[in-house]
Amino acid sequence: MRLMELLRVLRFGIVGLTAAAVHYWVVIGLVELAHIAPLHANVGGFIVAFWVSYFGHRHWTFSDAVASHADGDHPSFLRFLAVAVLGFCMNQLLFYLLLRYVGLPYYVALALVVFTVAVMTYVLSKLWAFRHAAHS
Repeated sequence: MRLMELLRVLRFGIVGLTAAAVHYWVVIGLVELAHIAPLHANVGGFIVAFWVSYFGHRHWTFSDAVASHADGDHPSFLRFLAVAVLGFCMNQLLFYLLLRYVGLPYYVALALVVFTVAVMTYVLSKLWAFRHAAHS
């Protein structure tokens, strides 16, 4: 693996872990403090974490996509939004299945799901959402 790609993976991991932690703690806060059902709180967690993830990846992980692409904001934002929405749909489905059929506590199920979906998000972000950065 080239050094640049290794650094990109490291940066993606840092941004992804930060966004995952934000997602997780927003859900916990909404459930415990606002008494919102876990599946509904998961939507709030996704919305907040999306912005952490997008700005982190745009300005750090895949920053060369914006620098090398004159109209970098709109295409990468819309593609990243599509990746994030797909990831959230998978997140919500897996979260529901773990809560409903496995009976895990919501905070354990959420941790499993948030980190599982991150792998798919990296691959789609690299190959599609920020593809100019991936092919620099």
